[in-house]
Amino acid sequence: MNNIICVAGPTASGKTALAVELAKELNGEVVSCDSMQIYRRMDIGTAKPTEEEKQGIVHHMLDVAEPWEEFSVSRYCAMAAPIVDDIIARGKTAIIAGGTGLYMDSLIRGNDFAPFPATGMREKLEAQADAEGMAAMHALLSSIDPCSAARLPVNDRKRILRALEVYYETGETITAHNIKTQAIPPRYTPVWLGLDFADRADLYSRIDLRVSLMLEQGLEAEIRSLLAEGIPPKCTAMQAIGYKEFVDALDGKITINEAADQVRQSSRRYAKRQLTWFRRNPNMHWLIRNADTKMDKIIADARQIAHKFDN
Repeated sequence: MNNIICVAGPTASGKTALAVELAKELNGEVVSCDSMQIYRRMDIGTAKPTEEEKQGIVHHMLDVAEPWEEFSVSRYCAMAAPIVDDIIARGKTAIIAGGTGLYMDSLIRGNDFAPFPATGMREKLEAQADAEGMAAMHALLSSIDPCSAARLPVNDRKRILRALEVYYETGETITAHNIKTQAIPPRYTPVWLGLDFADRADLYSRIDLRVSLMLEQGLEAEIRSLLAEGIPPKCTAMQAIGYKEFVDALDGKITINEAADQVRQSSRRYAKRQLTWFRRNPNMHWLIRNADTKMDKIIADARQIAHKFDN
């Protein structure tokens, strides 16, 4: 059996349940690939698997950062790759499961994200953005790296400044860096499994139900607790879907019901972006389900696909 399996798909599609069942059957451990489940004490709003849902299966890359910390794809890969290597070295199967496509693709490819020395360039770019605005920074990036500028919206401050930082620190555009990286053989060759629904409305119904369950489970109290301990409302973690909307509600800007509706809509849009990302992968084997499809059927199909790649 191939010793690495990637379980991908949009939010609320059943990735956690499938990953756990595969791990149980294939002597595996799960490596979470979710850019928000890495944060401690952010459990309900990120749909972090509970101990009951884990069913005794070891899960890695959960609760590895504080909510106030900045986290990046480079840090994820630096932490996750040794874990995957260790799982394989122990003769077990690594089940990499999640919906953050950039993290998953970068981990599998083995992308090189060497950290820059502290030269002050990032701080200089941040100050320039504050003084001149993001439209000016986007225009600057367009003059240096038009390909990156074309794919980044003008309000994507984090990625625009990162692209400029890469250029000023290395003399090479991030587009050129990515092209070189893609030419390198991937670090891992997993079996790719993608979850989706035949009818998009069924996925949206699951998303709506998940938001309602989050509220019942105490999402509002979780957010109040995070704010009470001094977590900045504008930090990256608190800008996640399911948090920023309720922060506005707690501030009295909107009602709880309005916040919940916003979370449902934002989650649906995010699911569409996730599917767009994963559908670009020609190696993805899609497991298409209906609203009444039992997990046993999904597991059986996944097992059949995985056995095609027996070593």
